[in-house]
Amino acid sequence: MSEGTGGSRGSRKKLSHSEIAQAIKAHENYRNGIMGGRRAILSFHDLSNLILSGANLSDADFTGCVLYGAKLQDCNLDRAVLFGADLREADLTGASLVRADLRGACLHGANLSRANLFDADLRDGMIAERDRHGNIHALGFDVGPAEMNGAKMRGANLSSAKMTGSVATHTDFTDAIMIGANLVRANLANANLTGANLAGADLSGATLKGAALTNAVITGAKMQMADLTGANTDGLLSDKPAGKPLEDLGLTPEEALRLHGLWVTSGGKEGKLTDFSGYDLRKLGSLYKALLVGLVANKAVLFGLNMEGALLQGAKLTEADLRNSKLAHADLRGSSLKGAKLAHADLRDANLGALVVGADRYFPANLEGASLRRCDLRGAKLNRANLRGADLSEADLAGADLADADLTDAVGFIR
Repeated sequence: MSEGTGGSRGSRKKLSHSEIAQAIKAHENYRNGIMGGRRAILSFHDLSNLILSGANLSDADFTGCVLYGAKLQDCNLDRAVLFGADLREADLTGASLVRADLRGACLHGANLSRANLFDADLRDGMIAERDRHGNIHALGFDVGPAEMNGAKMRGANLSSAKMTGSVATHTDFTDAIMIGANLVRANLANANLTGANLAGADLSGATLKGAALTNAVITGAKMQMADLTGANTDGLLSDKPAGKPLEDLGLTPEEALRLHGLWVTSGGKEGKLTDFSGYDLRKLGSLYKALLVGLVANKAVLFGLNMEGALLQGAKLTEADLRNSKLAHADLRGSSLKGAKLAHADLRDANLGALVVGADRYFPANLEGASLRRCDLRGAKLNRANLRGADLSEADLAGADLADADLTDAVGFIR
């Protein structure tokens, strides 16, 4: 990063807490159209280590600012200009940076876990102006691409982010949503992309040497000339079949599902119970409100499928891949989801309670060892569910019924 008009860090004006509080208040009035309000233009100031948690600074200008170690948790920085800003060691956990200008920003060691960087710009750039003849001239503050070495981006939303040429070596992108991100020529060497969703991303010419791509998703991604030397691609989900192809069923999926429904409604006298275990079922499309009682699909791939409102009582889905699936209002009573992958799944108001078959006889849903990271479980019924050793890190359990659920050794659950 080179500097011209901005000068060194030492020459930047240091703002006090009271001065920044006044700037935030004036900015709030500006956003609300109140007379006397002023947009926060804090370019080339020293805001290092300031506590700004929860502040609404959308559209503010932090060009060339020093925000080293600043506390910016849950801040609204939508459309903010952070061009060439020093955000090293800053805490941006849960911050909203939608369409923010982060060109050339330094994010070494910053924490952006769960931050929303949708359509943010992390490319290189320069400040320029047009003279009276229409010619463009640089103003002496030009920067390279954003540097994210060692940053924490766990669960961050980087969908459609512009990251051409970005440097993100050793960066933690675990479970990050990077759908449609532009990562052309980005340096992601040794980055942790475990469980990251890179569907439709452009990784042309990107360096992924030594990167962890375990259980990552690259469906529809452009990978021309990408360097994956030494990368861990175990469980990597691409456009290639991730299990047995549906053609091996011996009948069309539609016919198999029709026969399954007939088997259910006739009490097993008609139709056929098809075993989908180990198959890649992504091509099934929508299973909205489908009759899937007793479905057998152990270790099957159901990534991203729409099964909202489906009847799945007693289903056998052990170690199935249900990440990003839509299961809101689904009936999963008594189902086996032991070791299943359910990260980012939508299980709002789903019924994962016990399946009662008699006065004193019931079968609890089995979610032992399942991965429910960042899963939406708002309003879900989990009474008597077996959640032993399940990973509930950052899952949303607001209003969920956990009566008599077994949470022994569950990860990420706060009572």
